[in-house]
Amino acid sequence: MSPAEFLSSDLAGLAQDLRAREEPFAFATIIRTAGTTAAKPGSKALIRADGTIAQGFLGGGCTRGAVKRAALQAIVTGVPQLISVAPEDLLSEKGVTAGTEADGVTYMRNGCPSRGTVDIFIEPCLPMPELTVLGSSPVADVLVTLAPQFHWAVVRELREAPAAGRFRATVIATQGQGDLDALKAALGASSGHVAFVGSTKKFAALSAKLEQAGLPPEDIANVSAPAGLNIGAVTPEEIALSIMAELTQLRRQALPRGDDA
Repeated sequence: MSPAEFLSSDLAGLAQDLRAREEPFAFATIIRTAGTTAAKPGSKALIRADGTIAQGFLGGGCTRGAVKRAALQAIVTGVPQLISVAPEDLLSEKGVTAGTEADGVTYMRNGCPSRGTVDIFIEPCLPMPELTVLGSSPVADVLVTLAPQFHWAVVRELREAPAAGRFRATVIATQGQGDLDALKAALGASSGHVAFVGSTKKFAALSAKLEQAGLPPEDIANVSAPAGLNIGAVTPEEIALSIMAELTQLRRQALPRGDDA
């Protein structure tokens, strides 16, 4: 087994272990070097959620700080990062300073005597977003079946706050069976998105009770009600589909997109 194959095996094993424990991490790959550098193109590393390099090699201290900052950014936002670590004079030639982002590249300063340039692509590997479905209504049952097909991890009760970088949404599909209690619980938990399956009129009545119970008005106003995008849904299957469409939109809206041609 070659060193590259051994390294790949170690990286894959650690990645599988972190995946199993639902811990976010990032892969970093050197895609280009210029001048004198310790690591070469193709070198890889796995970075944990705290920014430490758990496996692999990307060079010495000249790149470590830049990789840590970019990896943390990637894990928090879910957006891949491309960084170029270069000496000060080369940055000046390009008309950029450390921390400048231009054309999708973030430039960092290399202060080491080697004065080499290293371009590194950092890709976040996040646990599947978590969808909490409250209720046992027909819409809830369809949603539980449908969501995994869109790569959501589904649970039927509220849990502790998710790990860093993991998006959580809560859909309340109690439909008359404990609506108020479910809303109180959902608004008190750490959810990136809360949606209520029910009419606008019904939610307005529940909102007044939530305010009387002391819940912050801004939190109540952020509830998506009725849940889902307005596609004219009627059946439980259609309503569940409209909810998945809304969740997909929320999940993807932070990703960078190129300009329209």
